[in-house]
Amino acid sequence: MSVRVRFAPSPTGPLHIGGARTALFNYLFAKQHGGTFILRIEDTDQVRYVAGAEEYIQDSLEWLGLVPEEGPRTGGKYGPYRQSERKEIYFKYALQLIEHGQAYYAFDTPEELEGMRAEHEAAGETATKYDAHIRMMMRNSISLGEERTQELLAKGTPYTIRLKVPHDQVIGFEDTIRGPVNFATAELDDRVLIKTDGLPTYHLANVVDDHLMEITHVIRGEEWLSSTAHHVLLYMAFGWTETMPKFAHLPLILKPTGQGKLSKRDGAQFGFPVFPLDWHDPSGEFFQGFREFGFLPEALINFLALLGWNPGTEQEIFDLNGLTAAFSLDHVSKSGARFDFDKALWFNQQYLLNADPERIATLLSPMLDHRGVHVEHQYLIQVCTVYRERIKTVSDLTKATEYLYGEIPEYDTDAIGKMWSAELATHFQTLAGLIETESDFTAEHLRVLITSYVKSNGLKMGNVLQMLRTAISGSPSGPDVYQMLELLGREKVVARVISFAARV
Repeated sequence: MSVRVRFAPSPTGPLHIGGARTALFNYLFAKQHGGTFILRIEDTDQVRYVAGAEEYIQDSLEWLGLVPEEGPRTGGKYGPYRQSERKEIYFKYALQLIEHGQAYYAFDTPEELEGMRAEHEAAGETATKYDAHIRMMMRNSISLGEERTQELLAKGTPYTIRLKVPHDQVIGFEDTIRGPVNFATAELDDRVLIKTDGLPTYHLANVVDDHLMEITHVIRGEEWLSSTAHHVLLYMAFGWTETMPKFAHLPLILKPTGQGKLSKRDGAQFGFPVFPLDWHDPSGEFFQGFREFGFLPEALINFLALLGWNPGTEQEIFDLNGLTAAFSLDHVSKSGARFDFDKALWFNQQYLLNADPERIATLLSPMLDHRGVHVEHQYLIQVCTVYRERIKTVSDLTKATEYLYGEIPEYDTDAIGKMWSAELATHFQTLAGLIETESDFTAEHLRVLITSYVKSNGLKMGNVLQMLRTAISGSPSGPDVYQMLELLGREKVVARVISFAARV
């Protein structure tokens, strides 16, 4: 059977960066084995459903280049790929479990369930489970019997359908990353499979869908490891163990401190994105995305791949094809991976160094437009050519090149205090006149002109160039000063140098 893997997020919010890594590992595994990468939207939790989240998830995957062969947008012969459109399928299989004595109807009201828990807590039992012992004390088809059950069903009494977990067994499976995993059924509850609204829980829906969609490998986050025992029980109950997928549970992505799982609040606290794209939460909160922060998708992919996986070599830079060739679940770590944003910036810097300036200009243009700055595209290409070696994100250019499109926002007064003098001010007045009359206003001709003047007047080249940068941009640091002069243009350069010279 050919490899078929699925990424199955719930549209209860935006795609977290941990979810993006899960999608990436599924994609790489599928591509490496010539298999199929599937997107399935698990939207059965209507209470937590967030409008726009499904579109956001799919837009994020497409931006990252992780386009599924099958899914809500692309279709496929195993659809629908949205669980809310498969309700009848799940109910049919739940009834099949009831018919074979593997599941049962439960008529308990929320108040009765809460009363049961309160009663046991009062007796000193803290972790009360709806299990083989408790089920006989509650209102369900096992404790009530067939006749009473049919009466309640005929009256339309609300019910759930629960999995009948055997009391004293050990459920085991082989996790590709973690090795043998065993659970005692005495520690498990009779998990709800169908809710009172008729929709399935994650547990039933994902097992039925994985079987019907012929999923061969389930690669997901370690937070689902404890639920896998119930999933294995369901495969056993349905008689599907021969085709049960292989499981691989990925390590958590940890906070920058290394303590605890990375959350959206950490991004707000530490000042970095944790979502691929900008997200406007229905509650009114806004979270900046990696794209809008100025990341290239291939840089983010490279960074994510190395969170919990290593190639077994010293190589760090991989494009998607390189990752596909190198990837292996055998090299995925069991322990959590610390989210190092500085490392993410380093990756982005490496990709920007080799990016086409025209592509950077295309990404920069809407960022400037958002600030009310409209720049001709060919000029932006020149700007990006000069500056791409000095930035870590595309958005860095909005501040670094601000002096080109408007007034200088501020001057570095510390630098001026250390290097500026009345003598240098006089020389700058002279330089302004020379620059104004220079016939060829290109970086190379300006280099010859200014270098000749500095040497003939016995000045320190470093001081002159740093103050010249400060005069035209406000800062003594930046790219090649002669390229900066050319970008700014003769009129602005002369005006700013003269104005700067008047400071003393």
